[in-house]
Amino acid sequence: MINYDSLIAKKCREMKPSGIRKFFDLANAREGIISLGVGEPDFQTPWSVRQAAITSLERGRTKYTANKGLADLRKAISGNIQKRIGVEYEPESQIIVTVGGSEGIDIAIRSLVDPGDEVLIVEPCFVCYSPIVSLSGGVPVPIPTRAEDKFKLTPEALKEKISSRTKLLVLPFPNNPTGGIMTRSDLEKIAEVLEGTDILVLSDEIYSSLTYGEKHVSITQIGNMAERTILVDGFSKAYSMTGWRMGYIAAPEPLTSQMLKIHQYAIMCSPTVSQYAAVEALRSCDEDIVKMREEYDQRRRWLVHALNRIGLDCFEPEGAFYAFPSIKRTGLSSERFCEELLDRYSVAVVPGNAFGETGEGHIRISYAYSINHIMTAVERMEKFVKEKTG
Repeated sequence: MINYDSLIAKKCREMKPSGIRKFFDLANAREGIISLGVGEPDFQTPWSVRQAAITSLERGRTKYTANKGLADLRKAISGNIQKRIGVEYEPESQIIVTVGGSEGIDIAIRSLVDPGDEVLIVEPCFVCYSPIVSLSGGVPVPIPTRAEDKFKLTPEALKEKISSRTKLLVLPFPNNPTGGIMTRSDLEKIAEVLEGTDILVLSDEIYSSLTYGEKHVSITQIGNMAERTILVDGFSKAYSMTGWRMGYIAAPEPLTSQMLKIHQYAIMCSPTVSQYAAVEALRSCDEDIVKMREEYDQRRRWLVHALNRIGLDCFEPEGAFYAFPSIKRTGLSSERFCEELLDRYSVAVVPGNAFGETGEGHIRISYAYSINHIMTAVERMEKFVKEKTG
């Protein structure tokens, strides 16, 4: 018999499976589950985007594209960034079309991190950053954020974690899972800390189109930060195109030229039909984004009010489509809370510690679901919370 454990790479063997997928899979395995666990919009991809994909297939556009992506798409991405945040990127040398924002994150980290390099990761955060850093031989260094600070990265917390081995700061705002954002003033303070260092920034802005009240500000808009920042964004959340797997990187050419090599060997190019669809999304779907954002905002306000009413203290998220209430008053750990809620009341949410140890004592609830779906889930949660708190 082959001893597979002895053959699998230690770094992979020690990696924990995604806490998000664990509860998603548990929910899918049972009947009657109401899931608020996955960050996937419940809206259809806009019809004009689907029509563009159909047309591309009808015209036989099924060959490889350039490794960087279709020239028309890179031009459209460049124009969209310029329109939204006023930062210019050269389509030919500074933009790479990736397989979702996730590939962009992966190749950015792998192109930069040598063994022993430290990567500062703002937590709670999306689940992929630390595992990719570890697989690259780097050292993930969490920077905890707090509800009292609206889950923002503070300059004091950043300074405390910087060392002589710090290579990269992962800045994930608007934030998954907390819904926290960084204002221009917040980012200016972070830029001041980084000034005079060689620390680069990976700015994951996949939720940049989904903010409520404050308009999104990118750290690339602050001073000279664009020259040290890799901006990652995509189409999954803003355009409800999760399954199309379309994202992109925008960064200085000395960085994109290195990331492109990993992309070439690992991927070749992003799906051709999805690229044609993405061109159409950028050209004609601004109004669709507005409509979806308005609907999310209504759900957000209802959900936060309801969670606070039933006794789960909840910071009011300002971006993305997640609420991150505290469940500490129940006396349960995050995982225990989610397991019992699923077993007894058939509601699936995600434990906060899936997003780093900083998230313990919280749960993530996605409001990328219909309001009726959310209301039914909260009714069940209220019964569960009453049982646990008296």
